[in-house]
Formats: sequence, C-alpha cells, structure tokens
Amino acid sequence: MKTLIVAGAAISAVGCSTILTDENQRINVVSSSDKKFTVEVDGIEQTAPGIIIVKKENKDKTLKVTSAECQQQVALNKEVEPTFFVNILSGGAFGSTTDFASEKMWRYQDTLQINCQ
Repeated sequence: MKTLIVAGAAISAVGCSTILTDENQRINVVSSSDKKFTVEVDGIEQTAPGIIIVKKENKDKTLKVTSAECQQQVALNKEVEPTFFVNILSGGAFGSTTDFASEKMWRYQDTLQINCQ
C-alpha cells in the first residue's frame, strides 16, 4: 500500500509538459522567395527557409534575419504549451510547478513567414 502512495505522489509531482515535450522547439521558417538566408535566435545562426531549433524559455525572443539582402526582425512571443493545462485540470499543483521550473511549459509559433525580395 505504501508503494502505491509513493508512486502516486511521484506521478503527480511530475509535469505533463516536462514529460511530453522537448526543451527545444522546431519552427518552420518559410519565405516568399526560394533564396536561402541566415537567421539568428539567441546568438545562434541557422539557415532558412527550413526548420530551425529554438530553446524554450520563459521569455519572448527575436528572430533576426541577418543576410545582407533581407535584414529584418520577427518577434517570437511565448505561449503556454497546451499540455500544461492537463496539470491544472487534474489538480497537479506540483506538476505545474515542475513544468514552470523546467520552462518546458512555453512554446513559440510553429511557422514563420519571412518576406524577402
């Protein structure tokens, strides 16, 4: 019986977003042209159009297009990961705290459109 109580407490202390999501998010960057360009998020440069990887954090970020022919900035606004709400509905205050502490409860847009000439 004690084993079941300990197991139940352990499961309720783990956050759903922490278990079900990655610490990084893949964002599909698409373009109005077929030309490749360089983007920077958190000081890390990546090539687009294509999938870029962004670390989930409790803050808004900025994607900077750093290619000379197409310089611009796009806001990456944080949102709450939908799996986080499972903790609220199931009454898992400890799980919600775990999600918040791990910062996996946040996400950004899935797709970004970059308009370049």
